[in-house]
Amino acid sequence: MKGNEAIAEAAIIAGCRHYFGYPITPQTEIAAYMAKRMPKIGGTFLQAESEIAAINMVYGVASTGLRVMTSSSSPGISLKGEGLSYLAGADLPALVVNVQRGGPGLGGIQPSQSDYFQATRSGGHGDFRMIVLAPSSVQEMAELTVKGFELADQYRMTAMILADGTMGQMMEPVALDLDVKPMPEKQWATTGTKMNRPHNIVNSLFLDPAALEQTNFERFERYKFIEENETMYEEYLTDDAEIVIAAFGIAARVSKNAIDEARKQGIKVGMIRPITLWPFPVAPFRKAADKAKAFISVELSMGQMIEDVRLAIDCKAPVTLCNRVGGMIPSPEQVLESIRQTAASLGGAN
Repeated sequence: MKGNEAIAEAAIIAGCRHYFGYPITPQTEIAAYMAKRMPKIGGTFLQAESEIAAINMVYGVASTGLRVMTSSSSPGISLKGEGLSYLAGADLPALVVNVQRGGPGLGGIQPSQSDYFQATRSGGHGDFRMIVLAPSSVQEMAELTVKGFELADQYRMTAMILADGTMGQMMEPVALDLDVKPMPEKQWATTGTKMNRPHNIVNSLFLDPAALEQTNFERFERYKFIEENETMYEEYLTDDAEIVIAAFGIAARVSKNAIDEARKQGIKVGMIRPITLWPFPVAPFRKAADKAKAFISVELSMGQMIEDVRLAIDCKAPVTLCNRVGGMIPSPEQVLESIRQTAASLGGAN
């Protein structure tokens, strides 16, 4: 399946029966797939009049406690920003998919990872976070979709799949025997009182400053718990690594090939691949910094994740950037050359 199709089918397997979206390259296959499948399973597919309308439809369904999803690509996600903030303010669970393209502005339709700041710093106005999951294979596109719904329900917040255009368009084998946990009971949902309980109210407006302050404090206590308990990452050949690469998505796949070749040349290099971009996996980077002499951040951006790498290692070692932008992808040869240059700067680290 294509990565986009795997996301859509996995969402259905996870129990999503409501999808609202708007076509934009390179994620349009998600909407096209949902348009075919949802009517056949008693679900709702609706192509909204705009991305703004779609995210507010998500808000409505999320308030009833049902699993709901929208998807878009970079400019469309920007339009959804206000709705993402409203979802956070009302503590509503939902899954949002961003299959990134180049920017700023309309940019181009080719792959990018330049929405990292937008996703990991909340995606909208006000103090809030989203759980951000970064797949690096079509199989993970499916698995992390299910995981995203489950985390969103567990913590009453938005989860985002942050993929690049390559991952959305790439076709690979995928196993769909996905492990789906039962949906939790949602006592807060607006399902009708049936005359046996008080009204549930979904709201993000707090006119009392003290009440709004306390709500934000409580929300960030939840975020702290997530940071301590929900980080996901992969380590590759880091046990003896003197150079550590940080990469996610398609950049991580490219980097693995470069690492394998560098190892053949006697260079001790490994990789930490964040799977959760928020919460960022600080612990493995901090541990690696105790022995690694240098880090390389491989990105399809002008350098965004590199800031989190530097923060995670507390600037104990230099961090350099290996990147392509505008829809270009670093080649294994480019990453290998960056590894060689770093090794040379360290006096031939091997």
